[in-house]
Amino acid sequence: LQLHYHGVRPAPWDATLGFRREGFFVSRLATLLRGGKKEKKGGSVACLEVVVVRVYPVVTMEMHPPGGGGSVRRLAAAEDRAQRTQRAREERLRATVMERLNERWEREGIMPRDLWNRMGEAGLLCVDVAEEHGGIGAEFPFSCVILEETARLGMMSLATNLAVHSDIVAPYISHLGTDEQKAYWLPRLASGEAVGAIGMTEPGAGSDLQAIKTNAVADGDDYIINGQKTFITNGQHADLVILAVKTDPKAGARGTTLFLIDTHLDGFSRGRNLEKIGQHAGDTSELYFSDLRTPASSVLGRLGGGFGHLMDELPRERLALGVTAVGAAQGCIEQTIDYVQNRKAFGQAIGSFQNTRFELARMKTDLEVNRAFVNHCASLYAQGQLDVPTAAMVKLASTEMQCNVADGCLQLFGGYGYMSEYPIARAFADARVQRIYGGTSEIMKEVIARSMLGRA
Repeated sequence: LQLHYHGVRPAPWDATLGFRREGFFVSRLATLLRGGKKEKKGGSVACLEVVVVRVYPVVTMEMHPPGGGGSVRRLAAAEDRAQRTQRAREERLRATVMERLNERWEREGIMPRDLWNRMGEAGLLCVDVAEEHGGIGAEFPFSCVILEETARLGMMSLATNLAVHSDIVAPYISHLGTDEQKAYWLPRLASGEAVGAIGMTEPGAGSDLQAIKTNAVADGDDYIINGQKTFITNGQHADLVILAVKTDPKAGARGTTLFLIDTHLDGFSRGRNLEKIGQHAGDTSELYFSDLRTPASSVLGRLGGGFGHLMDELPRERLALGVTAVGAAQGCIEQTIDYVQNRKAFGQAIGSFQNTRFELARMKTDLEVNRAFVNHCASLYAQGQLDVPTAAMVKLASTEMQCNVADGCLQLFGGYGYMSEYPIARAFADARVQRIYGGTSEIMKEVIARSMLGRA
Protein backbone atom coordinates (compact mmCIF):
# COMPACT_ATOMS: atom_id res chain seq x y z
CA LEU A 1 0.00 0.00 0.00
CA GLN A 2 1.45 3.32 -0.99
CA LEU A 3 0.17 6.79 -0.23
CA HIS A 4 0.89 10.19 -1.72
CA TYR A 5 -0.46 13.25 0.03
CA HIS A 6 -0.35 16.80 -1.30
CA GLY A 7 -1.55 19.69 0.80
CA VAL A 8 -0.68 21.76 3.82
CA ARG A 9 2.57 23.02 2.33
CA PRO A 10 2.75 25.36 -0.70
CA ALA A 11 5.27 23.04 -2.37
CA PRO A 12 3.90 19.52 -2.93
CA TRP A 13 5.64 16.74 -1.02
CA ASP A 14 5.36 13.02 -1.49
CA ALA A 15 5.90 9.93 0.56
CA THR A 16 5.69 6.34 -0.51
CA LEU A 17 5.01 3.37 1.69
CA GLY A 18 5.26 -0.29 0.75
CA PHE A 19 4.28 -3.33 2.77
CA ARG A 20 4.41 -7.07 2.30
CA ARG A 21 1.91 -9.51 3.77
CA GLU A 22 2.33 -13.27 3.71
CA GLY A 23 4.49 -13.49 0.62
CA PHE A 24 2.79 -10.83 -1.46
CA PHE A 25 3.88 -7.46 -2.72
CA VAL A 26 1.01 -5.09 -3.23
CA SER A 27 1.61 -2.50 -5.91
CA ARG A 28 0.23 -0.57 -8.90
CA LEU A 29 -0.74 3.06 -8.75
CA ALA A 30 -4.40 3.97 -8.65
CA THR A 31 -6.20 7.04 -7.45
CA LEU A 32 -8.48 6.71 -4.45
CA LEU A 33 -9.27 10.30 -3.64
CA ARG A 34 -8.45 13.37 -5.62
CA GLY A 35 -9.45 16.95 -5.14
CA GLY A 36 -10.80 18.57 -2.03
CA LYS A 37 -10.99 22.11 -0.76
CA LYS A 38 -8.09 24.45 -1.27
CA GLU A 39 -6.28 25.53 1.85
CA LYS A 40 -6.38 29.21 2.70
CA LYS A 41 -2.62 29.33 3.12
CA GLY A 42 -0.58 28.50 0.06
CA GLY A 43 -3.53 27.52 -2.09
CA SER A 44 -2.56 23.87 -2.12
CA VAL A 45 -5.09 21.13 -2.88
CA ALA A 46 -5.63 18.09 -0.68
CA CYS A 47 -5.03 14.90 -2.61
CA LEU A 48 -4.68 11.29 -1.57
CA GLU A 49 -3.54 8.56 -3.90
CA VAL A 50 -3.28 4.87 -3.14
CA VAL A 51 -0.94 2.42 -4.81
CA VAL A 52 -2.45 -1.01 -4.64
CA VAL A 53 -3.98 -3.88 -6.53
CA ARG A 54 -1.41 -6.06 -8.31
CA VAL A 55 -0.13 -9.05 -6.36
CA TYR A 56 3.34 -10.45 -7.01
CA PRO A 57 5.20 -13.25 -5.20
CA VAL A 58 8.14 -12.14 -3.08
CA VAL A 59 11.53 -13.55 -4.11
CA THR A 60 14.39 -13.46 -1.60
CA MET A 61 18.01 -13.80 -2.71
CA GLU A 62 21.20 -14.10 -0.67
CA MET A 63 24.61 -12.90 -1.85
CA HIS A 64 27.83 -14.66 -0.86
CA PRO A 65 30.75 -12.58 -2.20
CA PRO A 66 34.12 -14.32 -2.47
CA GLY A 67 36.73 -13.55 0.15
CA GLY A 68 34.44 -12.72 3.05
CA GLY A 69 32.24 -9.73 2.25
CA GLY A 70 32.40 -7.76 5.51
CA SER A 71 32.06 -4.45 3.66
CA VAL A 72 29.04 -5.78 1.81
CA ARG A 73 27.43 -6.80 5.10
CA ARG A 74 28.15 -3.38 6.63
CA LEU A 75 26.67 -1.69 3.56
CA ALA A 76 23.60 -3.91 3.75
CA ALA A 77 23.20 -3.11 7.46
CA ALA A 78 23.44 0.63 6.78
CA GLU A 79 20.89 0.35 4.00
CA ASP A 80 18.60 -1.65 6.28
CA ARG A 81 18.78 1.05 8.99
CA ALA A 82 18.05 3.75 6.42
CA GLN A 83 15.10 1.80 5.09
CA ARG A 84 13.71 1.29 8.59
CA THR A 85 14.03 5.00 9.30
CA GLN A 86 12.34 5.87 6.02
CA ARG A 87 9.54 3.39 6.66
CA ALA A 88 8.94 4.91 10.10
CA ARG A 89 8.69 8.41 8.60
CA GLU A 90 6.34 7.20 5.91
CA GLU A 91 4.21 5.38 8.46
CA ARG A 92 3.79 8.56 10.51
CA LEU A 93 2.83 10.45 7.36
CA ARG A 94 0.32 7.84 6.33
CA ALA A 95 -1.27 7.80 9.78
CA THR A 96 -1.55 11.59 9.77
CA VAL A 97 -3.15 11.70 6.33
CA MET A 98 -5.68 8.96 7.01
CA GLU A 99 -6.50 10.42 10.42
CA ARG A 100 -7.46 13.75 8.84
CA LEU A 101 -9.78 12.09 6.39
CA ASN A 102 -11.30 9.81 9.00
CA GLU A 103 -11.92 12.67 11.43
CA ARG A 104 -13.89 14.54 8.79
CA TRP A 105 -16.01 11.50 7.97
CA GLU A 106 -16.58 10.80 11.66
CA ARG A 107 -17.84 14.36 12.18
CA GLU A 108 -20.15 14.15 9.18
CA GLY A 109 -21.47 10.74 10.27
CA ILE A 110 -21.01 9.22 6.83
CA MET A 111 -18.36 8.69 4.19
CA PRO A 112 -18.77 10.42 0.81
CA ARG A 113 -20.56 8.35 -1.83
CA ASP A 114 -17.84 8.92 -4.42
CA LEU A 115 -15.36 7.19 -2.13
CA TRP A 116 -16.84 3.92 -3.39
CA ASN A 117 -16.16 4.96 -6.99
CA ARG A 118 -12.60 5.92 -6.06
CA MET A 119 -12.02 2.60 -4.34
CA GLY A 120 -13.42 0.83 -7.38
CA GLU A 121 -11.03 2.71 -9.65
CA ALA A 122 -8.19 1.72 -7.31
CA GLY A 123 -9.14 -1.94 -7.51
CA LEU A 124 -9.88 -2.12 -3.78
CA LEU A 125 -13.38 -3.57 -4.12
CA CYS A 126 -14.33 -7.23 -4.62
CA VAL A 127 -10.73 -8.12 -5.44
CA ASP A 128 -11.29 -11.88 -5.53
CA VAL A 129 -14.18 -11.61 -7.98
CA ALA A 130 -13.29 -13.14 -11.34
CA GLU A 131 -11.88 -10.81 -13.98
CA GLU A 132 -14.74 -11.55 -16.39
CA HIS A 133 -17.08 -10.07 -13.77
CA GLY A 134 -15.08 -6.91 -13.14
CA GLY A 135 -12.77 -8.06 -10.33
CA ILE A 136 -9.03 -8.64 -10.59
CA GLY A 137 -9.18 -12.35 -9.82
CA ALA A 138 -6.87 -12.07 -6.81
CA GLU A 139 -6.66 -14.79 -4.21
CA PHE A 140 -8.68 -14.50 -1.01
CA PRO A 141 -5.70 -13.44 1.21
CA PHE A 142 -5.48 -10.18 -0.73
CA SER A 143 -9.00 -9.28 0.37
CA CYS A 144 -7.84 -9.97 3.94
CA VAL A 145 -4.90 -7.58 3.48
CA ILE A 146 -7.24 -4.73 2.52
CA LEU A 147 -9.48 -5.26 5.54
CA GLU A 148 -6.62 -5.73 8.00
CA GLU A 149 -4.69 -2.67 6.89
CA THR A 150 -7.81 -0.48 6.84
CA ALA A 151 -8.63 -1.54 10.40
CA ARG A 152 -5.02 -1.08 11.51
CA LEU A 153 -5.19 2.54 10.41
CA GLY A 154 -8.04 3.05 12.87
CA MET A 155 -10.67 3.26 10.13
CA MET A 156 -13.05 0.63 11.46
CA SER A 157 -16.08 2.27 9.86
CA LEU A 158 -14.54 1.88 6.43
CA ALA A 159 -13.30 -1.63 7.20
CA THR A 160 -16.80 -2.72 8.24
CA ASN A 161 -18.44 -1.16 5.20
CA LEU A 162 -15.85 -2.75 2.91
CA ALA A 163 -16.35 -6.14 4.53
CA VAL A 164 -20.11 -6.04 3.92
CA HIS A 165 -19.68 -4.93 0.32
CA SER A 166 -16.75 -7.10 -0.78
CA ASP A 167 -16.75 -10.05 1.62
CA ILE A 168 -20.47 -10.63 2.11
CA VAL A 169 -22.55 -9.22 -0.74
CA ALA A 170 -20.19 -10.05 -3.63
CA PRO A 171 -19.53 -13.67 -2.51
CA TYR A 172 -23.27 -14.31 -2.13
CA ILE A 173 -23.75 -13.37 -5.76
CA SER A 174 -20.62 -15.18 -6.95
CA HIS A 175 -21.71 -18.40 -5.23
CA LEU A 176 -25.49 -18.27 -5.66
CA GLY A 177 -26.25 -15.96 -8.55
CA THR A 178 -27.39 -16.86 -12.03
CA ASP A 179 -25.18 -15.92 -14.96
CA GLU A 180 -27.42 -12.91 -15.59
CA GLN A 181 -27.26 -11.77 -11.96
CA LYS A 182 -23.49 -12.09 -11.89
CA ALA A 183 -23.08 -10.26 -15.19
CA TYR A 184 -25.28 -7.38 -14.03
CA TRP A 185 -24.28 -6.85 -10.40
CA LEU A 186 -20.68 -7.99 -9.92
CA PRO A 187 -19.07 -5.48 -12.33
CA ARG A 188 -21.07 -2.69 -10.70
CA LEU A 189 -19.98 -3.76 -7.22
CA ALA A 190 -16.34 -4.06 -8.27
CA SER A 191 -16.32 -0.61 -9.86
CA GLY A 192 -18.17 1.12 -7.03
CA GLU A 193 -21.05 2.03 -9.33
CA ALA A 194 -23.24 0.04 -6.93
CA VAL A 195 -22.84 -0.24 -3.15
CA GLY A 196 -23.97 -3.49 -1.56
CA ALA A 197 -25.77 -4.18 1.72
CA ILE A 198 -27.38 -7.23 3.30
CA GLY A 199 -30.78 -7.00 4.97
CA MET A 200 -31.31 -9.63 7.64
CA THR A 201 -31.88 -7.94 11.01
CA GLU A 202 -35.33 -6.60 11.89
CA PRO A 203 -36.62 -4.71 14.94
CA GLY A 204 -37.92 -7.99 16.37
CA ALA A 205 -35.42 -10.42 14.86
CA GLY A 206 -31.69 -10.21 15.45
CA SER A 207 -29.85 -13.42 16.21
CA ASP A 208 -33.09 -15.38 15.67
CA LEU A 209 -33.34 -15.04 11.89
CA GLN A 210 -36.24 -17.45 11.67
CA ALA A 211 -38.37 -14.78 13.39
CA ILE A 212 -38.18 -12.28 10.51
CA LYS A 213 -41.50 -10.77 9.37
CA THR A 214 -40.57 -9.17 6.04
CA ASN A 215 -42.48 -11.16 3.44
CA ALA A 216 -42.69 -11.67 -0.31
CA VAL A 217 -45.94 -12.76 -1.97
CA ALA A 218 -45.96 -14.14 -5.52
CA ASP A 219 -47.93 -12.10 -8.03
CA GLY A 220 -47.65 -13.55 -11.53
CA ASP A 221 -44.02 -13.28 -12.61
CA ASP A 222 -43.25 -10.88 -9.76
CA TYR A 223 -43.10 -10.79 -5.99
CA ILE A 224 -44.58 -8.07 -3.78
CA ILE A 225 -42.41 -7.36 -0.74
CA ASN A 226 -43.45 -5.66 2.50
CA GLY A 227 -41.49 -5.24 5.70
CA GLN A 228 -38.71 -3.44 7.53
CA LYS A 229 -35.02 -4.00 8.26
CA THR A 230 -32.76 -2.23 10.76
CA PHE A 231 -29.07 -1.84 11.65
CA ILE A 232 -28.19 -2.20 7.95
CA THR A 233 -24.55 -1.36 7.19
CA ASN A 234 -24.17 0.71 3.98
CA GLY A 235 -27.89 1.43 4.19
CA GLN A 236 -27.73 5.09 3.16
CA HIS A 237 -25.55 4.47 0.11
CA ALA A 238 -26.82 1.02 -0.88
CA ASP A 239 -27.86 0.46 -4.49
CA LEU A 240 -28.32 -3.27 -3.92
CA VAL A 241 -29.67 -5.09 -0.88
CA ILE A 242 -29.54 -8.86 -0.47
CA LEU A 243 -32.82 -9.20 1.37
CA ALA A 244 -33.92 -12.11 3.55
CA VAL A 245 -37.72 -12.50 3.47
CA LYS A 246 -40.42 -15.04 4.22
CA THR A 247 -41.95 -16.59 1.12
CA ASP A 248 -43.74 -19.31 3.11
CA PRO A 249 -44.40 -18.24 6.73
CA LYS A 250 -45.62 -21.74 7.64
CA ALA A 251 -42.47 -23.54 6.53
CA GLY A 252 -40.12 -22.28 9.25
CA ALA A 253 -36.51 -22.05 8.13
CA ARG A 254 -37.43 -23.56 4.76
CA GLY A 255 -39.77 -20.65 4.08
CA THR A 256 -36.98 -18.05 3.87
CA THR A 257 -35.77 -16.76 0.50
CA LEU A 258 -33.08 -14.28 -0.54
CA PHE A 259 -33.80 -11.53 -3.08
CA LEU A 260 -31.54 -9.11 -4.91
CA ILE A 261 -33.32 -5.79 -4.40
CA ASP A 262 -32.49 -2.79 -6.55
CA THR A 263 -33.00 0.18 -4.22
CA HIS A 264 -34.13 2.37 -7.11
CA LEU A 265 -37.40 0.43 -7.35
CA ASP A 266 -40.66 2.01 -6.25
CA GLY A 267 -41.65 0.92 -2.77
CA PHE A 268 -38.16 1.13 -1.30
CA SER A 269 -37.29 3.86 1.21
CA ARG A 270 -34.53 4.56 3.71
CA GLY A 271 -34.95 5.65 7.28
CA ARG A 272 -32.54 7.88 9.16
CA ASN A 273 -28.83 7.30 9.41
CA LEU A 274 -28.70 5.74 12.88
CA GLU A 275 -26.51 7.31 15.56
CA LYS A 276 -24.11 4.85 17.16
CA ILE A 277 -21.61 4.98 20.01
CA GLY A 278 -18.83 4.03 17.59
CA GLN A 279 -18.03 3.66 13.89
CA HIS A 280 -19.66 7.03 13.29
CA ALA A 281 -18.41 7.34 9.70
CA GLY A 282 -20.21 4.16 8.66
CA ASP A 283 -23.80 4.58 7.53
CA THR A 284 -26.19 2.28 9.39
CA SER A 285 -29.84 2.53 8.47
CA GLU A 286 -33.42 1.43 8.69
CA LEU A 287 -34.84 0.19 5.38
CA TYR A 288 -38.52 0.00 4.44
CA PHE A 289 -40.31 -2.03 1.78
CA SER A 290 -43.87 -1.06 0.94
CA ASP A 291 -45.53 -3.06 -1.84
CA LEU A 292 -42.19 -3.24 -3.61
CA ARG A 293 -42.60 -5.19 -6.84
CA THR A 294 -39.56 -7.16 -7.99
CA PRO A 295 -39.33 -9.81 -10.74
CA ALA A 296 -39.02 -13.48 -9.88
CA SER A 297 -35.61 -13.36 -11.57
CA SER A 298 -34.35 -11.40 -8.58
CA VAL A 299 -34.52 -14.48 -6.33
CA LEU A 300 -30.97 -15.33 -5.23
CA GLY A 301 -30.32 -19.05 -4.94
CA ARG A 302 -33.15 -21.48 -4.25
CA LEU A 303 -36.71 -20.47 -3.46
CA GLY A 304 -37.11 -21.35 0.21
CA GLY A 305 -33.38 -21.98 0.53
CA GLY A 306 -32.48 -18.65 2.07
CA PHE A 307 -31.73 -19.85 5.58
CA GLY A 308 -29.39 -22.54 4.31
CA HIS A 309 -27.66 -20.03 2.04
CA LEU A 310 -27.15 -17.69 4.98
CA MET A 311 -25.56 -20.47 7.01
CA ASP A 312 -23.29 -21.41 4.09
CA GLU A 313 -22.00 -17.84 3.69
CA LEU A 314 -21.62 -16.96 7.38
CA PRO A 315 -18.08 -18.43 7.70
CA ARG A 316 -16.57 -15.81 5.41
CA GLU A 317 -18.48 -13.02 7.13
CA ARG A 318 -17.22 -14.12 10.54
CA LEU A 319 -13.69 -14.62 9.26
CA ALA A 320 -13.74 -11.07 7.85
CA LEU A 321 -14.66 -9.80 11.31
CA GLY A 322 -11.70 -11.73 12.71
CA VAL A 323 -9.39 -10.13 10.16
CA THR A 324 -10.54 -6.62 11.07
CA ALA A 325 -10.22 -7.45 14.78
CA VAL A 326 -6.57 -8.40 14.33
CA GLY A 327 -5.84 -5.29 12.27
CA ALA A 328 -7.56 -2.95 14.73
CA ALA A 329 -5.79 -4.51 17.73
CA GLN A 330 -2.45 -4.13 15.95
CA GLY A 331 -3.20 -0.45 15.39
CA CYS A 332 -4.10 0.03 19.06
CA ILE A 333 -0.83 -1.51 20.22
CA GLU A 334 1.25 0.49 17.75
CA GLN A 335 -0.15 3.84 18.85
CA THR A 336 0.14 2.85 22.52
CA ILE A 337 3.83 1.93 22.14
CA ASP A 338 4.47 5.35 20.64
CA TYR A 339 2.55 7.07 23.45
CA VAL A 340 4.19 5.29 26.39
CA GLN A 341 7.66 5.97 25.02
CA ASN A 342 6.99 9.71 24.93
CA ARG A 343 4.64 10.26 27.89
CA LYS A 344 6.55 10.87 31.13
CA ALA A 345 5.49 10.43 34.74
CA PHE A 346 7.63 10.65 37.86
CA GLY A 347 10.54 11.77 35.72
CA GLN A 348 10.61 8.82 33.33
CA ALA A 349 8.74 7.44 30.31
CA ILE A 350 5.76 5.38 31.44
CA GLY A 351 6.97 2.71 29.04
CA SER A 352 9.75 1.98 31.52
CA PHE A 353 7.31 0.95 34.25
CA GLN A 354 6.95 -2.78 34.74
CA ASN A 355 3.15 -2.70 34.59
CA THR A 356 3.21 -0.95 31.22
CA ARG A 357 5.72 -3.40 29.81
CA PHE A 358 3.89 -6.45 31.14
CA GLU A 359 0.50 -5.24 29.90
CA LEU A 360 1.85 -4.59 26.40
CA ALA A 361 3.56 -7.99 26.42
CA ARG A 362 0.29 -9.67 27.39
CA MET A 363 -1.71 -7.86 24.72
CA LYS A 364 0.88 -8.51 22.03
CA THR A 365 0.83 -12.21 22.88
CA ASP A 366 -2.97 -12.34 22.71
CA LEU A 367 -2.85 -10.56 19.36
CA GLU A 368 -0.30 -12.91 17.82
CA VAL A 369 -2.14 -16.02 19.02
CA ASN A 370 -5.32 -14.74 17.38
CA ARG A 371 -3.47 -13.65 14.25
CA ALA A 372 -2.19 -17.20 13.83
CA PHE A 373 -5.73 -18.57 14.21
CA VAL A 374 -7.16 -16.04 11.76
CA ASN A 375 -4.46 -16.88 9.21
CA HIS A 376 -5.18 -20.59 9.69
CA CYS A 377 -8.90 -20.00 9.10
CA ALA A 378 -8.15 -17.89 6.02
CA SER A 379 -6.17 -20.81 4.65
CA LEU A 380 -9.06 -23.17 5.43
CA TYR A 381 -11.50 -20.86 3.67
CA ALA A 382 -9.29 -20.61 0.58
CA GLN A 383 -9.36 -24.43 0.44
CA GLY A 384 -13.13 -24.56 0.96
CA GLN A 385 -12.72 -26.19 4.37
CA LEU A 386 -13.79 -23.50 6.87
CA ASP A 387 -16.82 -24.87 8.68
CA VAL A 388 -19.43 -23.03 10.77
CA PRO A 389 -18.11 -24.00 14.24
CA THR A 390 -14.53 -23.00 13.41
CA ALA A 391 -15.71 -19.70 11.94
CA ALA A 392 -17.65 -19.10 15.15
CA MET A 393 -14.49 -19.80 17.17
CA VAL A 394 -12.37 -17.34 15.21
CA LYS A 395 -15.05 -14.65 15.41
CA LEU A 396 -15.52 -15.17 19.15
CA ALA A 397 -11.83 -15.27 20.04
CA SER A 398 -10.62 -12.42 17.83
CA THR A 399 -13.36 -9.90 18.62
CA GLU A 400 -13.11 -10.54 22.36
CA MET A 401 -9.35 -10.05 22.02
CA GLN A 402 -9.86 -6.79 20.10
CA CYS A 403 -12.07 -5.35 22.83
CA ASN A 404 -9.64 -6.43 25.56
CA VAL A 405 -6.70 -4.88 23.73
CA ALA A 406 -8.54 -1.63 23.04
CA ASP A 407 -9.49 -1.41 26.72
CA GLY A 408 -5.98 -2.24 27.92
CA CYS A 409 -4.35 0.26 25.58
CA LEU A 410 -6.80 3.00 26.54
CA GLN A 411 -5.92 2.40 30.21
CA LEU A 412 -2.26 3.10 29.47
CA PHE A 413 -3.23 6.46 27.98
CA GLY A 414 -4.81 7.47 31.31
CA GLY A 415 -7.17 10.44 31.15
CA TYR A 416 -6.10 11.28 27.61
CA GLY A 417 -7.44 7.93 26.47
CA TYR A 418 -10.91 9.07 27.49
CA MET A 419 -10.73 12.14 25.25
CA SER A 420 -12.44 11.69 21.90
CA GLU A 421 -9.66 13.58 20.11
CA TYR A 422 -7.32 10.64 20.79
CA PRO A 423 -7.63 7.81 18.24
CA ILE A 424 -7.44 5.20 21.01
CA ALA A 425 -10.77 6.48 22.35
CA ARG A 426 -12.40 5.93 18.97
CA ALA A 427 -10.77 2.50 18.66
CA PHE A 428 -12.30 1.55 22.01
CA ALA A 429 -15.80 2.66 20.97
CA ASP A 430 -15.48 1.19 17.47
CA ALA A 431 -14.49 -2.23 18.82
CA ARG A 432 -17.57 -2.82 20.96
CA VAL A 433 -19.96 -3.74 18.15
CA GLN A 434 -17.61 -6.45 16.89
CA ARG A 435 -18.93 -8.72 19.65
CA ILE A 436 -22.52 -8.11 18.50
CA TYR A 437 -22.93 -8.06 14.72
CA GLY A 438 -22.23 -11.13 12.64
CA GLY A 439 -23.54 -13.18 15.57
CA THR A 440 -23.12 -12.18 19.20
CA SER A 441 -20.40 -13.75 21.32
CA GLU A 442 -23.13 -15.66 23.15
CA ILE A 443 -24.50 -17.11 19.91
CA MET A 444 -20.94 -18.05 18.87
CA LYS A 445 -20.53 -20.01 22.10
CA GLU A 446 -23.80 -21.84 21.46
CA VAL A 447 -22.77 -22.71 17.88
CA ILE A 448 -19.46 -24.08 19.14
CA ALA A 449 -21.11 -26.00 21.98
CA ARG A 450 -23.64 -27.62 19.62
CA SER A 451 -20.79 -28.92 17.49
CA MET A 452 -19.45 -30.71 20.57
CA LEU A 453 -22.54 -31.64 22.57
CA GLY A 454 -25.49 -31.32 20.21
CA ARG A 455 -28.58 -29.24 20.94
CA ALA A 456 -29.61 -28.80 24.55
